[in-house]
Amino acid sequence: MTVFIDWWLSLVAHSTHLERLGIFTAAWILLWLPVAVPIAIKLNWQPFAPLAAAQKLPLLAPLYLVAPIDLWGFLVADQNQWSDYGLTWLPDSSFLWGWVLAVTSLVLVFGWEIWRGWVVWHSENMQKLLVNALPILLLAMWIGVSEEVIFRGFLQIELAAEYGFWPGGIIASLIFALLHLLWERQQTWPQIPGLWLMGIVLTLATTQQNLWLAIGLHAGWVWGLTCLDAAAMITYPASAPPWFVGKYQQPLAGLAGIIALVATGIVLQAIL
Repeated sequence: MTVFIDWWLSLVAHSTHLERLGIFTAAWILLWLPVAVPIAIKLNWQPFAPLAAAQKLPLLAPLYLVAPIDLWGFLVADQNQWSDYGLTWLPDSSFLWGWVLAVTSLVLVFGWEIWRGWVVWHSENMQKLLVNALPILLLAMWIGVSEEVIFRGFLQIELAAEYGFWPGGIIASLIFALLHLLWERQQTWPQIPGLWLMGIVLTLATTQQNLWLAIGLHAGWVWGLTCLDAAAMITYPASAPPWFVGKYQQPLAGLAGIIALVATGIVLQAIL
């Protein structure tokens, strides 16, 4: 085992930035597979088949759980700390500001859609929303931390070292968007431009070399949309135009999601 660890650390330390991305990806998959395969068999999931709602979390959870082990190997090889990826152990105030900004963007967009009659608000489900709000918040924070450390931390830093900050951010955002196709394709294809733009906005939030603002934004969007879905707070009438509310009722696949992201980016540009 010691020989393997020494070989691994030497391999990482002496690889180019692009080679390191390949090493990270391969190690991430190898760490995930021993956990994922038994789960996939139990859930009767076929590789490259769309994930059902009941399959997604059990398969994605171990993927995010093993990611820190992979990243830790790179930190040891580089003699770095988590702060070098923009992550401190405790959130700072920028996390709260990011979360508030994200939730506000959702309130404004859905509020306008409700006013237009393109979304129906189900206030009778408010109790269910309140019950689910805290557990979903914890899940959203976990997703936000995991994905931002990987995509706006490690991945973007490696690409920026090779190509520069914004070219690296653009490429990292494209990878972030395209990887969503691994789990579901039909409803994801229309969201690719929106997911890419989301990555760009989150990249803008990391210009201060601190991930907590991006984590707050990411967690706020995940929390808001998941709460609405889990509590069945909204439905879309037949009169709702897909080009605005989003194809397949996915906000990032329509103009509404794009407007929310662009507005968020403008606010970030003004305050950073």
